[in-house]
Amino acid sequence: MQRLIHLTLNGRPVSVDTDDEKPLLWVLRTELALTGTKYGCGAGVCAACTASVPGQATRSCITPVKAVADRSVLTIEGLAADGHLRPLQQAFIDHGAFQCGYCTPGMLLAAHQLLAQRPRPSAAEVTAHLEPHLCRCGAHQRVVAAVLSVAGHAEPAT
Repeated sequence: MQRLIHLTLNGRPVSVDTDDEKPLLWVLRTELALTGTKYGCGAGVCAACTASVPGQATRSCITPVKAVADRSVLTIEGLAADGHLRPLQQAFIDHGAFQCGYCTPGMLLAAHQLLAQRPRPSAAEVTAHLEPHLCRCGAHQRVVAAVLSVAGHAEPAT
């Protein structure tokens, strides 16, 4: 059903007149011009489309926009603070935690969400939390190292 959806997007109030069943991913990309959230599988399996809704990493390709009405949504575009990279984003760069970068926005948001809930996760917790994120480049070890470095842990042996 076509209706006006209100949400807080990357810290700012937004309203969009759209089909309330449309996946959040397509509202972000086509109606709000935020293309950092990626389309991968379209079935919520690869996690490239991850956005952060308080308390949970959300697969935006299978989440109808009505599910986030009157809620806060954080996308990769909103992760930086005042134009400066967060330490987690810098750690991804410093650790070479991406190659093609397609999965990176989803992994960053999931890692950000994990660190908000558990500021000092173990390597096993980071690995388990990011397991659903498919990376064809095989950067998972470097991603885990980046997340642990922000959490104050020493890098695991590679």
